[in-house]
Amino acid sequence: MTLNTFRGGIHPPENKHITEDIEFTNLSIPQICYIPLQQHIGKPAIPIVNIDDSIEEGQLIGRADGFISANIHSSIPGKVIKIGNYPTIYSKKGLCIVIEAEGSFSTSGRQQNIKYWEEQSKEDLQTRVNDAGIVGLGGAAFPTSVKLSPPNDKKIDTLIVNAAECEPYLTVDDILTRTFSKEIIEGIRITLRILGIETAYVGIEDNKQKAIKSFKKFLKEAYPKEKIVIKPLKTKYPQGAEKQLIYSILKREVPSGGLPMDAGVVVHNVGTIFAIREAVVLGKPLFERYITVTGKIVNKPGNYKVRIGTTISNIIAECGGLEEDAAKVIMGGPMCGMTIDNLDIPVVKGTSGILFLSRKEVSLEDYAPCIRCGRCVSACPINLLPSELGNCVEKGKFDLAENLYPFDCIMCGSCTYACPSRRPLGHFIKLAQGKLRKKKSA
Repeated sequence: MTLNTFRGGIHPPENKHITEDIEFTNLSIPQICYIPLQQHIGKPAIPIVNIDDSIEEGQLIGRADGFISANIHSSIPGKVIKIGNYPTIYSKKGLCIVIEAEGSFSTSGRQQNIKYWEEQSKEDLQTRVNDAGIVGLGGAAFPTSVKLSPPNDKKIDTLIVNAAECEPYLTVDDILTRTFSKEIIEGIRITLRILGIETAYVGIEDNKQKAIKSFKKFLKEAYPKEKIVIKPLKTKYPQGAEKQLIYSILKREVPSGGLPMDAGVVVHNVGTIFAIREAVVLGKPLFERYITVTGKIVNKPGNYKVRIGTTISNIIAECGGLEEDAAKVIMGGPMCGMTIDNLDIPVVKGTSGILFLSRKEVSLEDYAPCIRCGRCVSACPINLLPSELGNCVEKGKFDLAENLYPFDCIMCGSCTYACPSRRPLGHFIKLAQGKLRKKKSA
C-alpha cells in the first residue's frame, strides 16, 4: 500500500516505546495551582477575580481580551491567594492567578442539562467552544474559535484532524485516539457542523496501528452521515506539520505566506477535537489535559491527565522522580518543544508532554562551518535553502536572507538534525525572522 507523505523530512529515533503502551492515569490534584493568563497565541486574558475570592472548579477567572485571545478557567476549587508575576513557558515573569485548593470538585465532566448538540445552531456551538477557552492542543495554542470562524472569502471544504504525532517520544495523541475514538468521532461531527461542511480526514502515522484499528472500529459502528475518512500516513517527521499534512492527504499546497484556509482546509489536533466535544456535550471548560511524561531517566514515565497550573516539579515528584539530574528538560518533544530552566513552570493548555534528558543524551559539541553537502536542503519540507539562510545570518546579511523566504520556515528543526556540522540552522532562521520583523516595524 502506498502511504500518504510529502517531500523532504527526516527519520529521527522515535523513542516512543517508553510510553506507547501505558494507558492514561490521573495525577493528584495539586495543593496550589499557578494559572497563567497567557496560555495561547495572542493577547493574555484579563483577570476577573481578586485575592481572597473563593473559586469553583471550572470557573472563569480570566476573560479573553479581543478576537485572538482565550478565556482562562480555574482547574481546582479553592481560594485566590496571589495574583502576580511568575515564571511560565511564555515569560520569566508572566501574570498568574495562584489558587490554593479547598472545597469540593463538583463540575468536572458532568453531563449538562442542555439540548442535544444536533439541535443547536452552529453559532451556539461555536459560542460554547469560545466560552470554554479552547486552543490548539498540539502545541501551537492558537485560539480554536478563530479557526472555526474563517473569513467569508475563504471557502473551506475540508477538516483535517491531526493525529499524526510525528514528534519523537510523545504518545499522548496516540493513546487519546485509542482510548476515546468514539468521543473524537463525535467531536469531529460537531466541528464539521460549526464549519458548515461535510468532509473530514483523520491523519495517523502508520506506526500507530492500534490507534488506526480503534478508530476504524468505532467509525464503522457510528456510521456518521458526514464523510469521515481515516488516512494512514508514512511515518516521517514532520508529518504532523499543517502544510505537510495537507499535502500528504489532499495533495494541496498552502501558498507562500499563506494559511491552511488558503487551501480550503481547517486543521485541528486530535486533542483539540476531543476538547471541543467536552465543551459542547459536557459543558466543560479547558482546565485539564492529557500529557506524556517521558525520558529514560524518569522512574515512572507515562501518559497522564493533569490539571492546568500544576508545576513540573509536582509532576516529576508524582512520577517517582528521576534516576539522575536532568541535563535538559523540554516542554513538548525534542524537535519542536521548548527547553526550560525552571521546574516551577506550570503546565499550560499547549503542553503536550514533558521530556527529561540525561547528560549522555545531550550533545555539548560546538558547530562547524557549512560544508555545502546539501543535506539540510534535502530534509527541508518547505523547499527552503537553510544553509544559505544560515550563512547570511552569520555574515549579518539580512537583506539577502529576506530574499530566501525565512518566514515560510515552520521551525521543525529538520535542517539542524540533518546537518553533519551540527549547525543550529533553525536558530539562525529564527534570528533572521526577528531582525526582519524589527526592520519592518521601524
